[in-house]
Amino acid sequence: MASIRHLSVDIETFSSVDIKKAGLYKYVQSPDFQILLFAYSWDGGPVEIVDLAQGEQIPSEIIWALSDPQVTKHAYNAAFEWYCLNKFWFTPVEHWRCTQIHGLYCGYPAGLGKIGEALGLPQDKKKMGVGGSLIRTFCVPCKPTKANGQRTRTLPHHEPEKWQLFKQYCIGDVVAELEILRRLAVFPVPEQEWLLWQLDQRINVRGIACDLQLVEGALAVDEKSTTELMKEAVQLSGLDNPKSVQQLKKWLTEEIGEEVDNLRKATVSALIEGVDEGRAKRVLEIRQELSKTSVKKYQAMKIVACEDGRVRGLLQFYGANRTGRWAGRLVQVHNLPRNYLSTLEYARQLVREHKADMIKFVYGNVPDTLSQLIRTAFVAPDGKKLHIADFSAIEARVIAWLAGEQWRLDVFASHGKIYEASASQMFGIPLEEIDKDLRQRGKVSELALGYQGGKGALISMGALDMGLTEAELPEIVTRWRNANRRIVDLWFTLEAAALEVMQTGQPVGVRGIIMARESHYGNGLDFFTIQLPSGRKLYYVEPTLAQNDFGKMALHYKGPDQQTGKWTTISTYGGKLTENIVQAIARDCLAVSLVRAEQAGFETVLHVHDEIGIESERPEDLNRMLDLMAEPIAWAPGLPLKAAGFTTNFYMKD
Repeated sequence: MASIRHLSVDIETFSSVDIKKAGLYKYVQSPDFQILLFAYSWDGGPVEIVDLAQGEQIPSEIIWALSDPQVTKHAYNAAFEWYCLNKFWFTPVEHWRCTQIHGLYCGYPAGLGKIGEALGLPQDKKKMGVGGSLIRTFCVPCKPTKANGQRTRTLPHHEPEKWQLFKQYCIGDVVAELEILRRLAVFPVPEQEWLLWQLDQRINVRGIACDLQLVEGALAVDEKSTTELMKEAVQLSGLDNPKSVQQLKKWLTEEIGEEVDNLRKATVSALIEGVDEGRAKRVLEIRQELSKTSVKKYQAMKIVACEDGRVRGLLQFYGANRTGRWAGRLVQVHNLPRNYLSTLEYARQLVREHKADMIKFVYGNVPDTLSQLIRTAFVAPDGKKLHIADFSAIEARVIAWLAGEQWRLDVFASHGKIYEASASQMFGIPLEEIDKDLRQRGKVSELALGYQGGKGALISMGALDMGLTEAELPEIVTRWRNANRRIVDLWFTLEAAALEVMQTGQPVGVRGIIMARESHYGNGLDFFTIQLPSGRKLYYVEPTLAQNDFGKMALHYKGPDQQTGKWTTISTYGGKLTENIVQAIARDCLAVSLVRAEQAGFETVLHVHDEIGIESERPEDLNRMLDLMAEPIAWAPGLPLKAAGFTTNFYMKD
């Protein structure tokens, strides 16, 4: 067998479709889509460039290489190159490797510039800025003006000097990608992850059907409803713009005779409760109603939907930097509003028929109704159904398994009522005597305390809204921890192990997890790693030991700040390490199920958090899917997995 060769590629393209808003698939499917430049390097050698826009042709050996299984193709964000090139030439996704994914796997941020900066590659900031400007010049349509002769597009001959710069920029991207690849090669991505990335491309290309009649109806109904509510607010308040926070605060302060210093969600709710019936109350209700929904997701669906009515590219592989979980893109399916309406089918019909007045009459709150229907815009095509299967309490099961908390494992192996069982353990009351109030205490504890959370975590999970007082929260924390001593042990054992690895440089094993320090000083790379039971590793970049905000010695590492996304130093502790590991193992369980689903011939169209959606003509496929998700996993002996699900014509929360 001939030795594998490596071809690194970067392309520049044109399309009249906005890729940021509409996504890759609609962008490429546009009739005017064109590949302008094709830069490539064989086996890390000199970079060549083909100027397709000016009539040059890609050499036949490269065309041949695109479909040759003996040639591994590399690109930064390879999904883009792979899909674009397939419009004109055949190049199977199985032959590709993505340097962006390799960077994400090793704990680095997405984006060629960002990872280059994090790796300390020499970067010319001015050149990077010029790159963006050149893309805006040649890759997107331009506004016709008198100065540019009313043209709608800039071609190479219009800006010959800029075009030469653009070619150099394209070559530079291949050079940067090669250097990133060279540095990260010492820390390889497991083959199983590449197979999963390839599966992810197939799922994204398949997409999910979208009910565009519902989308159009929702946008029309929202416009009518918003106009009416704004008109009413103007009449009641006399304000030019009742949406203006400044104007409304001033008016409310005068109207109710007390200072209104903000109009946050909680403040508006409290004011509605506190003020008497009248103008102020109704204006506040209107503000609350208008904030209930944003039609942005409907607008996004309309923009993203391809000609066949399917929405593609909703999932980002390795989107969550630390755990490797998927993230949502374009329509952001990971944060869709929940639905509580019992008559979803009827509500959908009214929206599809633009019956705004009827929606108001039946459901009262139009924006809230539209908000609840967002999920339902994803549908099964004619002749098929959506089977939705969801892992039951996956994180609670994983943490019990990882810590060896036997009473919890017994619950999951039998009735599965973890909230009631937790309350029973905490308060020493038999399971059958747990009432609604105690179940709530068990529930909020389960949701808030598994990762070393305390009083603050209970409050942020809504403990006070459930009727608990702040004074009783510390006791709840103590009771939960006393009932879950092995989980508490796990936090401190993982924290101690991390410190030991950093102090001694030697690997430490904890319950099937291996923590280690991995460095390659020739490449200037240094990581703290956690090997999971699946064999996958979590990478923490440039680890150091330093005092944290509480004066304790703690592991610190480099990563993107959760709020700003800026590359910064982050401190961690036992509970946080536990959370990373548990969520990563839960992600690996989902990955196993996705692979099993494909091997069983199922067509996965969506997966969100711990839930998988398949499209099928066969009713029995739901039970087959649930069985498949509950099957034992070889690398997780004794982990009690279970899934629940339902069959539907449209996506929803059951």
